Amino acid sequence: MTAGQDSATSEALLARILSSLEEDKAEEIVQIDLRGKSAIGDYMVVCSGRSTRQVAALSEKLVQRLKSEFGRACKIEGKDTGDWVLIDTGDVIVHVFRPEVREFYQLEKMWMPAGTA
Repeated sequence: MTAGQDSATSEALLARILSSLEEDKAEEIVQIDLRGKSAIGDYMVVCSGRSTRQVAALSEKLVQRLKSEFGRACKIEGKDTGDWVLIDTGDVIVHVFRPEVREFYQLEKMWMPAGTA
């Protein structure tokens, strides 16, 4: 695969992740471009669910969609608790939080350029 194909793949993956989260009513969806900043992935997506049940459901549906549409087996952590779920797709890291937990960790502030968050 060339670098251009990798980029196209991560772009398509990012677009599907964002649309999946929007379809399932995730709140405050933020996308962060990590290219050139970190080796963990090309993008990070942070969003909130209103309850532990919604956080788990958002995560579960996203993982199912990515498996069926992209053939991606994602690593998922934290779904049992439902406070904060991490989904690692390889190219895109997704964090789904309950609002209070998201506020506590303020993950976006670590990665966003100064003055934007």
